[in-house]
Amino acid sequence: MPLQIGFLLFPQVQQLDLLGPYDVLAALPGVELHLIWKTLAPVASSSGVALTADATYASSPALDVICVPGGAGIADLMSDEETLDFIRRQAAGARFVTSVCTGALLLGAAGLLRGRRATTHWAFHDLLALLGALPVHERVVRDGMLITGGGITAGIDFALVLAAELVGVEEAQAVQLELEYAPAPPFDAGSPLTAAPAVLALVRQRNAASVAQRRDIALRAAAALDGPLSFAVRDGS
Repeated sequence: MPLQIGFLLFPQVQQLDLLGPYDVLAALPGVELHLIWKTLAPVASSSGVALTADATYASSPALDVICVPGGAGIADLMSDEETLDFIRRQAAGARFVTSVCTGALLLGAAGLLRGRRATTHWAFHDLLALLGALPVHERVVRDGMLITGGGITAGIDFALVLAAELVGVEEAQAVQLELEYAPAPPFDAGSPLTAAPAVLALVRQRNAASVAQRRDIALRAAAALDGPLSFAVRDGS
């Protein structure tokens, strides 16, 4: 039976959060990928590209891997009970529960990060603790069967880590080579630790309203969680 891997699709998803890891995992042998949303109607990504689900919450198969990408649309979903219930149900039987970027905040709102090490986009990293997570400043963080990736481009690194768990290190390396994934950015500005102070200040200013909005949502989500939530999974070793 092929491994069932499902990506949550939603309006205002960050396109690269979704398609970076999707492309990596689609290259693996013995997998079947799904884009899952409430309906099969096209939705627009944060950059305006139309994307269409191939399964709904109701028609989705039981997933071996569930992946929640980030994006501006995460803010609305953090209080969307239909989406939170779907994630919890799938997490209960998944081999791996995963996220990219601010998708981790949605896992947190579902009660799935409590007491677990996790990461997200650097601008929203402080919000993880509000949702009970143990924040870790790493590009990819694994805590048992929970794997979280940092911001946007970290989704490719995350997917290669996951690929090694699913099909072995050699096959994951073969995918990396096929994709010629050998990053050599022209600037050393991809982290708040290395970006010039003026650049960091500019990006913090641009994100300030979004961070404040999601902080309020995270606080409400944390207050709404009723008792300790957890999820049982098949052995991911």
